[in-house]
Amino acid sequence: MTTTLITSIFPLLCYFAYNIIVPLIEKRRPSLSVIMNMQRRRWVSNATRRETPFDAILSGNIMGSVSFLASTSVLLVLAVFAVFGQLSALMEALDSLSLDRTYSVLDVQIHLAVMLAMFVLAFFAFTLSLRQFNHFCIMLGAIEHDRITTDEEIDAITRMNALGAKNFNSGIRAYYFSVATVAWFVAEWLGVATCLITILVLAHREFFSSAHRTAASAAVIAARARKAKTEG
Repeated sequence: MTTTLITSIFPLLCYFAYNIIVPLIEKRRPSLSVIMNMQRRRWVSNATRRETPFDAILSGNIMGSVSFLASTSVLLVLAVFAVFGQLSALMEALDSLSLDRTYSVLDVQIHLAVMLAMFVLAFFAFTLSLRQFNHFCIMLGAIEHDRITTDEEIDAITRMNALGAKNFNSGIRAYYFSVATVAWFVAEWLGVATCLITILVLAHREFFSSAHRTAASAAVIAARARKAKTEG
């Protein structure tokens, strides 16, 4: 029972640990998210000099994606609740699906509660992200184009955008670790292995992927161009 409980909640623990540890690593090595925050500042800085609907269109596209995933989270929460009402059918399916052991009803109920928690966390992360992106749109729209926007204002608007992105990433991570909760039904060890693989995949995407290198190159090129313009 103890081993089953630990393996059941393992994805949830990894989700929280990842969200705590990665910001600490980012202080030593910039992640893709940190690099993109630099681009967000460039976006806001350029938006202060534009009087077109271009920035509103960009913001609308971002909010549409977040809204879709938030709605999907609600459907997944409802689906897990529906499974609670069909435990007998689920237990029959697990008897033929499980590789290494037969789970008790209590084991499955606990694990379904963990899955429910993951999707609820994703829902709250996405809805908070949506609200913060909405605040970003308001702050962006409040920019006065008849004067020079101060660096403090640009930084404040950028931070709001970055907060929205941070919570969006948190919701996406909850989805990723939810895959491990599904693998658990096949075998306890498979759920743990899937969770560890998920961590490696996420770490690679954040710190070692081609997207990370491309974004870093773009940031360096932009910094050089800005320096040359200042010196010129």
